[in-house]
Amino acid sequence: MGHNAVATSQPLAAQAGMKMLQLGGNAVDAAIATAMALTVVEPTGNGIGSDAFAIVWDGEKLHGLNASGRSPASWHADLFAGKTAVPEIGWDAVTVPGAVSGWVALAERFGTLPLTTLAQPAIDYARNGFPVSPLIGHLWQRGYNKLKDQPGFSACFAPEGRAPRVGEIFRNPAQANSLELIAKTNGDAFYRGELAQKIAAFAKEHGAHLTAEDLASHRVDWVDLLSRDFAGGSVQELPPNGQGIATLIALGILEQCGIEQHHPDSVQSLHLSIEAMKLALADLDRYVADEDHMVFAAKELLSDHYLKSRAALINHESASDFVYGSPTQSGTVYISTADASGMMVSFIQSNYMGFGSGIVVPDTGISLQNRGCGFSLDPNHPNALAGSKRPFHTIIPGFAMDGNGKPLMSFGVMGGPMQAQGHMQMALRIMLHGQTRRRRLTLRAGAWCRAGK
Repeated sequence: MGHNAVATSQPLAAQAGMKMLQLGGNAVDAAIATAMALTVVEPTGNGIGSDAFAIVWDGEKLHGLNASGRSPASWHADLFAGKTAVPEIGWDAVTVPGAVSGWVALAERFGTLPLTTLAQPAIDYARNGFPVSPLIGHLWQRGYNKLKDQPGFSACFAPEGRAPRVGEIFRNPAQANSLELIAKTNGDAFYRGELAQKIAAFAKEHGAHLTAEDLASHRVDWVDLLSRDFAGGSVQELPPNGQGIATLIALGILEQCGIEQHHPDSVQSLHLSIEAMKLALADLDRYVADEDHMVFAAKELLSDHYLKSRAALINHESASDFVYGSPTQSGTVYISTADASGMMVSFIQSNYMGFGSGIVVPDTGISLQNRGCGFSLDPNHPNALAGSKRPFHTIIPGFAMDGNGKPLMSFGVMGGPMQAQGHMQMALRIMLHGQTRRRRLTLRAGAWCRAGK
């Protein structure tokens, strides 16, 4: 039985990660190579202009990485006066892309192979072509219908005047060149060099606010994880600006409700799970933002006292319409990798809403995300739009530990706003109800499990 694994949504990308393991690389090397390849073979969910987050088990401890970008420094709420929300497409939705910085930060801290080696499969797929798979072909057509008139989109992703058909070989030589340049310069070309200048020039051409200075000032953050004990182990999530805290809130509420007493597919178990997640999402919607702008520490939403008070609101016989509480004031791709040494990586990156903003920088293959639409236009909300600020994010990597402080699984799901719910469901199924194989290394679509119950 193999002792290395890569799980993701596209087999060609998984092969890129496995190749790094075969070359002697570790789980981080595999995750980076897979992530870079996914920007090529699954452009309907991510790209070079994505954001990214990761949780890494280095064999001894967990590390959290927030590689999401911030809004242009000149953004302010008056830019969208008269609107009810930030636009979902076009330049007004574009924030600084962070995925490239995430690849570089992971490689510098944990990688063993050069970034040029990690990028090679992605470069090869982009330059020599790859077959468009059925699901990607469907999503590509849908994205084309929506975004074909956005600057640079059709020239890059519909060079024949249409979306590529299923089974066709698609090549993106401009993206190959960009990936090659990123790898050779260790990401510097993207944030301060040639590619940064192209991005900034294209933004200026269209009267957009993103500047070379915005790109150059970008930084990643290594962060402490939020944790909640559950089912004899613990679930680990990154702190805001992501929605992982909603998973922990819901699990804490469910423990207060005695969820372990119910069969996982019983009406009562499903009812409690739905109600707990509704409560968690109500708090998420009201309080979560860039952590530097929250009105209180995120951990206040996870206190036993607060979760008990929220659980008490659940009617065990009927559904309720919940609002947020008052704690004490004090489109996406997912990758899971593991190697024989015990290193494990939970990694996620996304343009959001498929292709993102629809903006593609000419002659680069760089499609830009639309994470700006994650901001609120309510000036009194902690997630209110402002300059140099991270928007609320839907994408979250997850991790679980057993009762002895050893890694149980790296896990995650795709699906935008349902990801916190998906994490809760996986924790219930695998951790509480033991619905995984016993005493074996098991690979699942979305989770690499070291052990089961």
